[in-house]
Amino acid sequence: MEVRHQATARRADAADRAQIAATGPALSKIFVNDISQHTFIIEAGRAEKRYWRDLWLYRELIYFLSLRDILVRYKQTAIGIAWSVLRPVLTMLALTFVFSRAAGLNTGDPSIPYSLWVFVAMLPWQFFADGLSASSNSLVTNTNMVTKIYFPRVILPVSRVVVSFIDFGITTCLLALMIIFYHFYKYDFTPSWQIIFIPIYLLLAFGSVIGVGMWFASLNVKYRDFGYIVPFIIQFGLYVSPVGISSGDITHNNPTLRSIYSLNPMVGVIDGFRWCVFGDRAPLFWPGQLISLAVIGLLLFLGVHHFRKFERSFADVI
Repeated sequence: MEVRHQATARRADAADRAQIAATGPALSKIFVNDISQHTFIIEAGRAEKRYWRDLWLYRELIYFLSLRDILVRYKQTAIGIAWSVLRPVLTMLALTFVFSRAAGLNTGDPSIPYSLWVFVAMLPWQFFADGLSASSNSLVTNTNMVTKIYFPRVILPVSRVVVSFIDFGITTCLLALMIIFYHFYKYDFTPSWQIIFIPIYLLLAFGSVIGVGMWFASLNVKYRDFGYIVPFIIQFGLYVSPVGISSGDITHNNPTLRSIYSLNPMVGVIDGFRWCVFGDRAPLFWPGQLISLAVIGLLLFLGVHHFRKFERSFADVI
């Protein structure tokens, strides 16, 4: 049995239009006109084969949903998008005071300022935390779209992670300013040439947050308890990840303990970011890197598999 679905503006009611393009009428018109040129056929037994093709056809929806979320997030705020910089900065100052001033910890290298050491770790962690928090609620906060419109549901958590990536880009500019400041003031700090490998570790962070975020997003549809569990996981994860202190100090450089510690996927990502900026002054533990890479790949596979397995029931359960 074949059901033909024509994605046109006439099919979307007022609530659907608001959900698809809350960014404005002009952007909504662009998106609807583009999608309306295609006829989507939902056919029994062939949904899986055509799913990824439909995902490509709906790729622009990721852009519009991300733009909508950015505008909504900072609407009617006094400092606007500056919040994306202020949050990691305040966390950096708090961790620097607790670990450096109160506990007397240091980087072990006088040429590396402790605040920069912490801030480099805060970049991937903040990206992961924001992306996980937003993607886990992406289906619940877009109920009208899930229940009324056909589109690949994976677009919703991915668009939320894209918003976190934009915040990451803004915060990276602050990191560049800090590096310039510490280069000319007191420390004469110069980043290592390995900084060119940052995109690789950013990709690993992206895979980690997508995998875990899609898992929690699908679970949150049926069990709203995860709306309370995820913030706890993020808060707890900040202290069990090497943000304020290095992996070597946490595990006392014990290879066995460090390998076990690397089961936390963000350990490999954070250590990789520090290696990219500080070079041999923050050496990598390669067995731990391989373990973290394997865990990230497993989380991504299981997250996508679990999401796709229950995707058909989202509209009925949500």
